[in-house]
Amino acid sequence: MRNVLEYLEESASRLPQKTAVRDSAAEYSFIELLDKSRRIGSALSAWDVVRRPVAVMMDKGAAALSAFFGIAYAGGFYVLMNPDLPKSRLMQIREVLCSDYVITDETHKEAAEAIFGSAAVLDVADLAKTEHNEKALLEIRERMIDTDPLYANFTSGSTGVPKGVVVSHRSVIDFINVFTELFSIGEDDIIANQAPFDFDVSVKDIYSAMKVGATLVVVEKQLFSRPTELIDCLCENNVTTMIWAVSALCLISTFHGLDYKVPKTVNKVLFSGEVMPAKHLKEWMSHLPEATFVNLYGPTEITCNCTYHIINPSSEYKGGIPIGKPFPNEQILLLCGDRLAEAGEEGEICVRGTALALGYYNAPEQTAKAFTPDPTNPYYPELIYHTGDLGRYGEDGELYFCGRKDFQIKHMGHRIELEEVELAISAVPGVERCVCVFDEQRQKLYGFYIGSIEKRELHIKLRESLPIFMVPGALRKVEEFPLTKNGKTDRKKLFEEK
Repeated sequence: MRNVLEYLEESASRLPQKTAVRDSAAEYSFIELLDKSRRIGSALSAWDVVRRPVAVMMDKGAAALSAFFGIAYAGGFYVLMNPDLPKSRLMQIREVLCSDYVITDETHKEAAEAIFGSAAVLDVADLAKTEHNEKALLEIRERMIDTDPLYANFTSGSTGVPKGVVVSHRSVIDFINVFTELFSIGEDDIIANQAPFDFDVSVKDIYSAMKVGATLVVVEKQLFSRPTELIDCLCENNVTTMIWAVSALCLISTFHGLDYKVPKTVNKVLFSGEVMPAKHLKEWMSHLPEATFVNLYGPTEITCNCTYHIINPSSEYKGGIPIGKPFPNEQILLLCGDRLAEAGEEGEICVRGTALALGYYNAPEQTAKAFTPDPTNPYYPELIYHTGDLGRYGEDGELYFCGRKDFQIKHMGHRIELEEVELAISAVPGVERCVCVFDEQRQKLYGFYIGSIEKRELHIKLRESLPIFMVPGALRKVEEFPLTKNGKTDRKKLFEEK
């Protein structure tokens, strides 16, 4: 197997009339999704998009999924331009991509034209009416290999420019084949998609469903501010599988949504993105005592996750929940400089294996910095990915997360470079200097600044330029920053005075 489209094709052959994907506006069976995807691919085959990015500016849903697969049929790779992001952020991504094509719908056509300028803006509904071009699709498929790119997800960049993580078909196949088998995801499952389609958690939803013939239910983003309606959605759709960010699960438990109603059909809850608070996990497990709960860990650059830990209901986890052990065909290297960490010693979590991303799009220097030769292997070239996370092995043999090596954080399920937030704040007129600190325990981002602008006005300005999850929850205007004995800003002292 060398192309993820084989997942869709095999499921469409085996379960043609079964619902593949359902959202609030549309529902496609596997055969309908296959048909629409091949039509879109046929239309795109008129242009040479092989191994090139094609932007998709649409809300997550069934139509966006058909666009993704259509791009894959045409040999290109898709990049979701999330309409919820600020225009300035989308334009940054556009400048990195330099894509000649963007697929959109009537709702977002005007915005897509404004952002992409001279690029061809293509309507997904029109593309889906194209006649099949079997000859062109076959020629493209025969040319493709498994290391060709499938998608790119953009994450926060320390230079102030988002980084596009490019992931191949082979990496997704390598991960999803193991993921679905390990956690017994099958055709009887109904998977509730929580994550935006530009967030790699959604990759597990999409390709697990396509591989095994499960139904993917795309949950409207508006429901994540209405916990009781969100619970109703899970119950009405008889959801069995939730592969969600920790912050989304905590939304329900914080507002005691499970006391309102329990989604009794749920038998698998897999969470990732940040540390799961023990009290929230306990709340979920007490309402779903028969369900399997799994802690997943791993950045976008290694294709979703690299380690997992199946929660033991009888364990109190007084030392914290471990991030566990590596997925099959992935290896964790805990490095202290160029050597492996000793027993009980903290080290940087590095990963090797087929699941590694191809690198960052159009950013060779950043790629070379994060994907380096394995220092423990002097015999032949082999790349590893440096996560920047610190970890240690416990006496139980499990890997535990110990924080960040640099100023990159996980907040609201998203990976954020504090330097990028600081650059954005510093760019606002009326701000002289800015320093950000993150309270991991309270999951709160603080922004300290020196300047004349008032906090309320600054907050409004930041919401215009940054995604909401990157806007500090608290802004503090100060006269000066404390310094260390070396003359550097004392972030630790700022954290204590927050």
